[in-house]
Amino acid sequence: MTGGVTAGNHPELRAEARIDLDAVRANVTALAAHAGGATVMAVVKADGYGHGMVPCARAALAGGAGWLGVAFVEEALALRAIGIDVPILAWLAAPGEPLAPAVAADVDLSASAPWALGEIATAAHAAGRPASVHLKVDTGLSRAGATVADWPGLVTAAAKAEAEGVLRVIGVWSHFAYADAPEHPVTLAQLRVFAEALDVAATAGLRPQLRHIAQSAATLVAPDARYDLVRPGLAVYGLSPVPHLGTAVDFGLTPAMTLSARVALTKRVPTGSGVSYGHTYRTSAEAMLALVPLGYADGVPRRAGNRSEVLVAGRRRRVSGTVCMDQFVVDVADDPVQAGDEVVLFGPGSAGEPTAQDWAEALDTISYEVVSRIGPRVPRVYVGAGE
Repeated sequence: MTGGVTAGNHPELRAEARIDLDAVRANVTALAAHAGGATVMAVVKADGYGHGMVPCARAALAGGAGWLGVAFVEEALALRAIGIDVPILAWLAAPGEPLAPAVAADVDLSASAPWALGEIATAAHAAGRPASVHLKVDTGLSRAGATVADWPGLVTAAAKAEAEGVLRVIGVWSHFAYADAPEHPVTLAQLRVFAEALDVAATAGLRPQLRHIAQSAATLVAPDARYDLVRPGLAVYGLSPVPHLGTAVDFGLTPAMTLSARVALTKRVPTGSGVSYGHTYRTSAEAMLALVPLGYADGVPRRAGNRSEVLVAGRRRRVSGTVCMDQFVVDVADDPVQAGDEVVLFGPGSAGEPTAQDWAEALDTISYEVVSRIGPRVPRVYVGAGE
């Protein structure tokens, strides 16, 4: 998991991802209000979407989250190892993965097929305690989950294992394909399929405590999808999952990550100078170039060259030329920029800097990718009392 340093000034750092834990905590509180009584599972997988799993988990719990969600068992066990004892769901495992440590640590597991139930049952025997399981139904995403045709067999097998005392079915869940479009026909169809799947589970004798299908987008804009538990991920970190329906500010969210670096070098170059690999940018006049020590090895997309903007010397300027492995260049024209000055790639936007959503739009991607790809070479600096 990504390491971090504590709050304060760190002029020795060439770059940093500053994480506002107060924002994380407040975002979860806002999401709980949107959830309309449903419990909030804060999703902290992928190292908290690049923000740092452990500090963000603690901040989310301080904000009112009742559950934590991760993709992999090792993420759940890392949370248990530092003393977090709230319910945790880990939902993705390949055949043969060691699951007994998760069962022993009271980590809930997901099953999409009878073979997965069998492996969970084996792990429960090894751990000497029943496993807590969430059965996943594929309502239309065609990713994880049992198909409608296979669902009756899965719930029947789960009911048998539950009667034998091997496991407890805690939840039934699914995932949307068009969560950012609450009125999309596929979304409405998935809700119908989910309701039917719950009926099938009940007929098999299952009485799950939790029914959940809503992630960030549905938590914010689809009241009918909230059921007993919601699973916000991106919104925990203050980014809007539905930018076409509302900004972070519209939903009462604050982006938690600010990515910045210090200028490593400046130099004046003549008109027509080619900049970086392939000379995809040339200066239109004599200009000052600023070298920024972040590159695609740090998660800055190579295709950000000549597309994405940064804030330097109080002005937004576009990345000039190809992003390299460890660095990129910005043509700052005649702005008074010198080595050591701050360059902000993205942040909340409150000081005029670009946001992660701005970067996503420039790169034809989503803000999830922009923040989660920031690599471990970039120190995380934690501010606020969100923990």
